[in-house]
Amino acid sequence: MMAALIVTVLDSGMVNVALPTIAGELDINPADVVWVVIAYNLVVVVSLLPLSSLVERIGYRRLFAIGMVFFVCASLISAMATSLPTLIAGRMAQGFAAAILMSMFGGLVRNIFPLRKLGLGISLNATMVGTFSVLGPTIGAMILHVAAWPWIFLVVVPIGVAGLFGIRYLPDVPRSTHRFDWIACLLSVPVLGLSIVGLDSVATHPGRALACIGLAALAGWLLVRRSRDQAAPLFPLDLLRIRSIAYAVGASTFSFAAQMAAFVSLPFYFQKVLNFSYADVGFLLGIWSIGMAAMAPLAGWMSGRYAISVLCAVGAGLMVCGLSWLLLLREDAAFSWVMATMLLSGIGFGFFQTPNNRALLAGAPRHRSGAAGGVQATTRVFGQGCGTALVAIAFHLGQTHGPMLGVVMSITSAACALAVNVLRYRDKAPDMPLA
Repeated sequence: MMAALIVTVLDSGMVNVALPTIAGELDINPADVVWVVIAYNLVVVVSLLPLSSLVERIGYRRLFAIGMVFFVCASLISAMATSLPTLIAGRMAQGFAAAILMSMFGGLVRNIFPLRKLGLGISLNATMVGTFSVLGPTIGAMILHVAAWPWIFLVVVPIGVAGLFGIRYLPDVPRSTHRFDWIACLLSVPVLGLSIVGLDSVATHPGRALACIGLAALAGWLLVRRSRDQAAPLFPLDLLRIRSIAYAVGASTFSFAAQMAAFVSLPFYFQKVLNFSYADVGFLLGIWSIGMAAMAPLAGWMSGRYAISVLCAVGAGLMVCGLSWLLLLREDAAFSWVMATMLLSGIGFGFFQTPNNRALLAGAPRHRSGAAGGVQATTRVFGQGCGTALVAIAFHLGQTHGPMLGVVMSITSAACALAVNVLRYRDKAPDMPLA
């Protein structure tokens, strides 16, 4: 499972660094090369829910093998690409393979770790993600310094092959006998994909945005109607009826929107407003990830001893304080103060993430752990997509103050996560239900 985590996280981090080099060597317009990332993310977000339903029917071991083999082959295709269409095709294949693996992470943790150690399992995942999120851009830059850009895709191949040798150790969970709902699968694609495309187009193409959001809402209505009477629906309406899971999904969406809005807008804020170098920007974003990774084990330990709503409220509050503190700093503030704001924000995000994921995974019945893991992954990716779209809106609303407005969008999203957790605490929704 950790091997699968490493290849998916490393792949995303390294490719972003390589985009300028890829554009130059393949003679691609810089405005077009971003589709290498966009195509990957869109395939991931629309695939997670159907795949999380499929894993309950196919089984973890078999689908893990399919996903890892597919990811290795797709990486080879991307490495051998000689044109933008071929590279985008390879990245879409990688995105689908990554979605296969991501759809299983939550369910695997739920079935590997006993409930009393579930916080430990979630914190290990968060620590790995945080660590390799920091290392990804650095490793990518080192590879580009000594080798050609195709090695960005080739370096994950040995890790993926090594992961295949551990499949026999994965939990053998009983499979669902319910038929796979292909109609619901087709409806889920526009619900998630068009929602993100619509939000991203609000400022630039309002008509297109309205059409996309309207179609997404219609597809969502049809999907809910189809799912409400099913025992194990592809759209996990049965899980969302559980209050602890519903609160966790809402808080997670706002939290990941805040995190991604910050990571997209802060590089512009640091360079345009505070006049920092590229090296300074990379270092400061790394400080956030270090704070998140360092806090995850402590948050996992505390999630078994204190109310999750309180822990998550504290984490979201720290994010609000850290980012607000950053905006209040003067342009000539000492670099150490800026580091402190990023560390506080990263600690807050790490403090929030592990307890909230515990509530989401532990609240689901064990036979629906695959669906719960899919909800966790889908919520994360969807929230990050919404955060990116909010920053795009902020940049179009204020050309001069766009970076600052983007940070404000992040603070607002974190404040919404805080509000959800206050409601969760007042509602007395069960924090750690046994399943």
